[in-house]
Amino acid sequence: MLRPCYFPKIWLALVLSGAALGAGAEDVKLEWQASGVYNKLNYYYPMRLTLSADKPEGIKAVPADLSVPLYGKLQIGLAEAPATYFVIVDEPEGKPSRLFVDANANGDLTDDPPATWKGRNGKATDGTILTNYSGGADLQLAYGSEKLTLHLCFYRFDVHDPSRANYVNNLFYYRDYGRVGEVSLAGKTYKAMLVDDSASGDFRPPRSAAKSMVKLFLDLNGDGKFEMSGESFDASQPFKVGEAVYEVSGLDAAGGTFQIAKSSKPVPEEAKSEPRVPRVHLAAGSKALPFEAKTTDGLAIHFPESYKGKLVLLDFWATWCPPCRAEVPHMAEVYEKFHGKGLEVLGISLDQANASELLAKFTKENHMPWPEVYDGEYWKSAVAQTYSINSIPHPFLVDGDTGMIVADGVKLRGEQLAATIEQALAKRH
Repeated sequence: MLRPCYFPKIWLALVLSGAALGAGAEDVKLEWQASGVYNKLNYYYPMRLTLSADKPEGIKAVPADLSVPLYGKLQIGLAEAPATYFVIVDEPEGKPSRLFVDANANGDLTDDPPATWKGRNGKATDGTILTNYSGGADLQLAYGSEKLTLHLCFYRFDVHDPSRANYVNNLFYYRDYGRVGEVSLAGKTYKAMLVDDSASGDFRPPRSAAKSMVKLFLDLNGDGKFEMSGESFDASQPFKVGEAVYEVSGLDAAGGTFQIAKSSKPVPEEAKSEPRVPRVHLAAGSKALPFEAKTTDGLAIHFPESYKGKLVLLDFWATWCPPCRAEVPHMAEVYEKFHGKGLEVLGISLDQANASELLAKFTKENHMPWPEVYDGEYWKSAVAQTYSINSIPHPFLVDGDTGMIVADGVKLRGEQLAATIEQALAKRH
């Protein structure tokens, strides 16, 4: 993956029940945000679009200079009458890939603003240079008389990558749009965000679904950020804030208006098992949480004391996580470049039970000489629990002398990683 991303543990969602909730309901109106939602939430769910060499019916015009086009068709908008957006990926051998998106949904792929589409080189396990691409486009979507712009992000893996042979006919996309504003509950006002994680363009819940891919985020701890843990809610089900249980109703397709009221319905058992208290916010400027662990080589780690005089990149990841694997070439490159200047890396593997041999093989083949902590407990890994990790990859850059987190999140992903490390090391000298 080329853009910073999260591969979350749970697919929580927000959907709204069509039943009226009666008196006392709070009316909510949120403003449209066409793009930038990913950077506020720092996670996404990849949706898969199948590509084919066969041109679909409905395409009226295509660029004249296409070489080896692959076509796809997105349907986004009102569930009962979605708009159709055609997509073309042109990948001539030995030349840059190109992306075309029918952003105005008129079947003509020659009259749309150019989509962004940028390649990034990496290495396969055998040393072969691979180029993955990522970018985005602004789609125009009508909700009745209301016309909105929504930004979709796209990415595609190199078709020559043997580790991703299953994705050779796929283009991935995810939402970068949503609704923002405020929600009042029991006399308190919270910053709120509503997102459509399925990138369907319809914020209403399917009637037959127990859950949906729409989330309501409430900034309960007032830190200006939205956390998956304790601050995201599935509104197809009752949810609890403090001691009160609430329900959501009346959500329209565009997500702009709905109601929240107290509910007498029980909170589902699955929701009860999730932490409902926002975790201590861990970000640049806050103290890293101490822990003790043993690496797969038997080395005892006392974090962060074991890294006195160093900067340590604490990386929560797993071999089964595609976004994590996509970050490995950058991690290996940065480690090789800066290890001699004071950089250490400590991997915290969230691989499942009995994966020791797989982990050892993967780290060896991908030139990852740094130590790994692995206990086979998956999401309940002891260190991951300490850090309330519920999405990966999740990196922190920590100063071993002060124990302070000096960088986190997107600044430690992809193309930003090397620059962040270099700047942090320079400040130490």
